[in-house]
Amino acid sequence: MAKFYGAIGFASTEETESGIYEEVVTEYMYTGDIINTFFKSNYNQDSTNSDIKLTNKISIIGDVYALSNYSKILYVEYMGAKWQVTEVSIAQPPRLILSVGGVYNENSE
Repeated sequence: MAKFYGAIGFASTEETESGIYEEVVTEYMYTGDIINTFFKSNYNQDSTNSDIKLTNKISIIGDVYALSNYSKILYVEYMGAKWQVTEVSIAQPPRLILSVGGVYNENSE
């Protein structure tokens, strides 16, 4: 089983000015295991360049912050790219199982 060490992005809403709230992404570093690695591409005939999807599961060892804020996980940085987290399983604490999908687009959030 391959090992993982990388950044995981958590979203939080913070007040930047009086009465103005913005979503702020904070990264924390975690270790864990890559459960499986599989790339696939969506072959869409309507576009020239289809998006690549990554169907991985990454198991991290969660700390107190991750275990109490797992619903705020946006992405995981893996293989030089930020990948959108599509699902989080908390069935095996302190481990969190992150299912990864397409490339995370920072501008769309």
